[in-house]
Amino acid sequence: MKATALTKETFNEQIKSGVTLVDFWAPWCGPCQVQLPIIDELSEEVKGNATIAKVNVDEEPELAGTYGIMSIPTLLLFKDGQVMDTMVGINQKEALKEKITSII
Repeated sequence: MKATALTKETFNEQIKSGVTLVDFWAPWCGPCQVQLPIIDELSEEVKGNATIAKVNVDEEPELAGTYGIMSIPTLLLFKDGQVMDTMVGINQKEALKEKITSII
């Protein structure tokens, strides 16, 4: 299962309830290309407990601006619409999984 692609039209609905990890990325970003397969694997492992999503900052610059994304990849962990954690750079799957399970 791959991470869910979000747009400005779907973003708020997705993050408003439950736990969602959002990866802000771009296709030209080397570290983002390393992070994406990790995100996709994580999506399968936490299915049913949390949602893993991604936002292409080139296609959704307003969302990136709203959340002050200055470097990519940046991952935001939401619970019930509130940002619980911000992670910049490449993050390993197990570390992300721990952060997610700690707030479920």
